[in-house]
Amino acid sequence: MFMRNTILAAFAAVAVLASPFAAADKTYTIRLAETWGPNSGLLGDTPRNMAAMAEKMSNGRLKFRIDSSNKHKAPFGIFDMVRNGQYDMGHTASYYYKGTIPNAMYFTTTPFGMIAPEMYAWFYHDDGMELMQKVYEPFGLLSFPGGNTSNQMGGWFRKEINSLDDLKGLKIRTPGFAGEVMSELGVAVTNLPPGELYTSLERGTIDAVEWVGPALDLKMGFHQIADYYYSGWQEPNAEVQFLINQKTWNKLPEDLQEVLRVAMRTAAYDMYIQSTHESGAAWASMKEEYPNVTHKVFPPEVINALRETTNRLLNEFAAKDELANEIITSQRDYLKQVRPWTNISDKAYLNSVADQ
Repeated sequence: MFMRNTILAAFAAVAVLASPFAAADKTYTIRLAETWGPNSGLLGDTPRNMAAMAEKMSNGRLKFRIDSSNKHKAPFGIFDMVRNGQYDMGHTASYYYKGTIPNAMYFTTTPFGMIAPEMYAWFYHDDGMELMQKVYEPFGLLSFPGGNTSNQMGGWFRKEINSLDDLKGLKIRTPGFAGEVMSELGVAVTNLPPGELYTSLERGTIDAVEWVGPALDLKMGFHQIADYYYSGWQEPNAEVQFLINQKTWNKLPEDLQEVLRVAMRTAAYDMYIQSTHESGAAWASMKEEYPNVTHKVFPPEVINALRETTNRLLNEFAAKDELANEIITSQRDYLKQVRPWTNISDKAYLNSVADQ
């Protein structure tokens, strides 16, 4: 249904905009800043795919200038640059800005929460989009889902984690809510921009790094330093975002707003399936070429402590802030509704039928 609606909307936009009258209309150049650096794989591909689709569907009435972090020098400054009008759009992740807008982090992911299909269903068929706009509207911004890496890995560790004691004092790069949870368990958490991760791990500034998954981790070279690759708990899905300045949006004619909306939604979906494809290929390559890499899962003692801490912090955040409570309650209620289906479909298939 999602893809069918998206394709129909795209064809409708093309049909309307293909007339000579539309082609002669005013053009709009949109300046977009991304958190990612050049050659950042599927993260950097996504805004460019969106821009190419929007330009084509609008018959060139929409044009884009995309600046990577090496150009604007502020990988974690996208929120401010778009809010202040320095850029019209941004491609980034909500949880990077939890210091400024704490309620933003829930729209990237919640530990032990929804997986990617469930998250998209919450956004587009429940009240996820409405709640996200409640968070961003006071800042003069619109936010749209901008692509999902799917379930992320728990990170690269130089030493094996066998107990809770092994976490105490450990220096790890991990962003968002996961950082809050791990800090409660005695972990020294930092959030470094992508360009600093390899060097920090190599020099021992950090002991472990959580980035994404094989699709992007292989290119970063973490496997050359850390031997233990852990499955995740912290980002069962990881939704990045398109941020748009409200004034920029309001200047666009309604048909171009719809073109942009369709292009963003399609590019987000493309990133999700691209991540699945590239992670499969990268993991196969990693296993063959780097036999030193050992896949691990965190022991039950650690997982239980992480889950308990996550739930306690969610309850505390919900008790302190009305909007946080609305978002957290919505996500919890939707997970209760949708997870039983996931359990008897995908989970049951993988547990009892799949032979790989």
